[in-house]
Order: sequence, then C-alpha cells, then structure tokens
Amino acid sequence: MANFGYQDNDPTFANIWQELKWRGLVHVSTDEAELEKLLAGAPITYYCGFDPTAPSLHLGNLVQLLVMRRLQLAGHRPLGLVGGSTGMIGDPRPNAERTLNTKDTVAEWVGSLQAQVSRFLSFEGSNAARMVNNLDWTAPLTAIDFLRVVGKHFRVGTMLRKETVASRLNSDEGISYTEFSYQILQGMDYLQLYRDFGCMLQTGGSDQWGNLTSGTDLIRKVEGKSVHALGTPLITNTDGTKFGKSEGNAVWLDSRMCSPYAFYQFWLNTADTDVVNRLKVFTFLTQAEIEDIATAVAERPFAREGQRKLAYEVTSLVHGVEATERVIAASAALFGNGDLAALDKPTLQAATAELPSATVQMNELGIVDLMVASGLADSKSAARRTVSEGGVYVNNEKVLDPEATIPEDELLHGQYILLRRGKKNLATVEVLDFVRRAD
Repeated sequence: MANFGYQDNDPTFANIWQELKWRGLVHVSTDEAELEKLLAGAPITYYCGFDPTAPSLHLGNLVQLLVMRRLQLAGHRPLGLVGGSTGMIGDPRPNAERTLNTKDTVAEWVGSLQAQVSRFLSFEGSNAARMVNNLDWTAPLTAIDFLRVVGKHFRVGTMLRKETVASRLNSDEGISYTEFSYQILQGMDYLQLYRDFGCMLQTGGSDQWGNLTSGTDLIRKVEGKSVHALGTPLITNTDGTKFGKSEGNAVWLDSRMCSPYAFYQFWLNTADTDVVNRLKVFTFLTQAEIEDIATAVAERPFAREGQRKLAYEVTSLVHGVEATERVIAASAALFGNGDLAALDKPTLQAATAELPSATVQMNELGIVDLMVASGLADSKSAARRTVSEGGVYVNNEKVLDPEATIPEDELLHGQYILLRRGKKNLATVEVLDFVRRAD
C-alpha cells in the first residue's frame, strides 16, 4: 500500500483493545485483562499467518490484514507469516480433505501472498513489519526430530477435541493424519516466532481457535511463558449466510481474479442491516464518522450513503484511490453521466461483464440488427419503433435514424459498443472482426 497517511486509529478510545472491541473484532481471546494491559503498554511483536492454498487472499483474510494494520498503528510490531510448509497441507476444512498442491505451485503462491500482505503493512520505522515463511524452520527438520522435539508436547485427546478435528471425525470423509497434524505445525510456528522475535500475540479467525491455542499451550509447556491469542468473529450477513461468497466463489483481493469494478459493486450491494458493521470492521473511519453514517442509513436508506462510503473506502484500501475513481467513473458512464471513451479497456470490460451481450461481424453494425442481437428488442420492427421514438443510445449518444450504421471509429477500444434502451436497459456488443485485427 503506497500511502498510509489517511490511516489511523480512533484517538477517542482509551487504547487499541477498546477500539477493537467496539469494532466487533474480538470474539475470543486469552486472558482479556492481561491482553488489554499488554497492548496498552510498550510495543510487542505479534503475528498472523496466511496459507497459500490459493493464488490470492480473500475478504476473510482482509479482516486479519486490517487487524494487523490497526495493531501496527498502535505501535506494535507485525510479523506477516505466509506458510510455505503449512500451505502444502492446509488447515482442516469442516467436511472434506483439501487437494494437495505441488511444491512449485505452493512456492509461486507464497510469493503472491507475500506481496499482498506487504501492501497492508509498513516496513519502515521503529515498528517495521517483517515477512516470514515457516518453510524456513520446518524444511530442515527430519520426521524423527519433529516427533521428538515438538510432537511429544501434544496430547492426542486434546487434539481430538479441537472443533475442526471433531467435526471431521464425525463426518463420512474422516480426517487424514496429514491434516490432523496441522495444529502441531501451527503451534510450532508460534514457538519459533516467540524464540526468534519475542512474539507475544497471534491473531486469526475464531474458527482457527484450536490452532491458535496449540501455539500458546506449546510455548507454556516448552518455555514456561504465557503468550496470547486473539480470535476475530467470522463475518456473516444478517441472514446468516457466509460473508464474501456468492455461489461458492470467494471475493478475491487480486484484481486479476476479482476486478476493482466487481469488488466495488460487491460492497455497494451491502444490505442496510449490515453496512454499519462493515464500516466498523473494514474501514478506518472513526466512531463519530460511523455513527453519523448510521444515522443517515436509518433516516435516508434510499440514498445508500453508507454503501457508497463503504465501497469507496474498502476499494481504495485494496486497489488504491485511482482505481476506485476509475470504477466510479465507469459506473456513471454506463448510464450517460460520463465519458465512455475515457475508460481504459480493463475497466470497461469489468463494468460491462455482467450485462447482456452479443457478438457480431463487421458487416452487421446496423442499429436495428444490433438491438435485436443484443436482446434489447424482440424484433426488428420493435427496434425500429424504439429508435424512432428516441429511446436508443449508442455509447451514450442518442440514435434517431433506424437505418443508422455504427462507424468503425465509434467502437470503444476498436471492438465494443454499449447499447442502451431507455434509462436502465444496457447491453454490450463485441465486433469480432476488430478483435482479430487487433490480435
């Protein structure tokens, strides 16, 4: 992240722990009073781990990234761990074994995730962040060393009672020894970071609580020291559905997997009942600012002020202000309130990706044929009538002649046409001949 100047914690709270609580980011923790005291004192080192089980992080990971950033803004020292070793296994899912990826794939994804995590932390100053990879300390271990040095401190009965393990044991799928051992590896990570950096806190999602406490228990047994863990709540929608997923697809932070336009639209579509909580979790707006927005949402829900502010703030955090401004411009331009020709090709493609579409040849650019091909008119006669009545726009320019043909120099990026019928009915046309010419 290039610019941290607009990020800060809310100074009206007594300490960072109180702000985390207000934002709804504390679901479970070790000794709360001790942890609050620790975070209100001298800088400590803390960490959060991210496994490369995909080429990108997603919205669930964004919660952890912003918790890390808030703690760093409070003066504490972050360690961003991307698990080159744990990523080859993956933490146990509730109902099925993970597919094991190749070592080369995991290594590639480690690099991608390290770059993503790095954008949310500052690597300058007295509390500069560090990136670490658990493959550095697990790869040299032999199986015998692992069992003797680490495995002996774990009790099978305790491991079986961990929620993720217990749910898998009761499923038809069962659980392999590979995934069963994951909690030992994560516990070993915490021990290693405690020894190397004096790490005193691990953060993660509350569904990882069993793995988080594996580390605190291991450090207590091996070093005789008390360290801490913080589990954030799983973010769900008011109706109970899992946040950030639609038909099984995660909302990714990588712009190649989820465009800034689609990302912005995701937040813009937040329900009124969820928007205030999302502002607390995913933005750096102060309590006073969010309370003002909450009033606006309650009194003027039709204005969608909360959703627009949420979409702008989070998209700016993840993709930058410039990309966010392009997205807003694209949204306006689609409905005639901006310059379509000024949109870059990726933004235009993303903005029109969900619209009805058609493909035509270069000799099929008559407006009537385009209206029918795109589905904006049921028949040529209906298309002619709509054009004659002034209800058809090509690239936001009104067309009144049913015999009109779209000239080549009016195609967006040499290959696209945006059609609009009335105020809200949109469709895109891709001209295949110009695609081939461009290639």
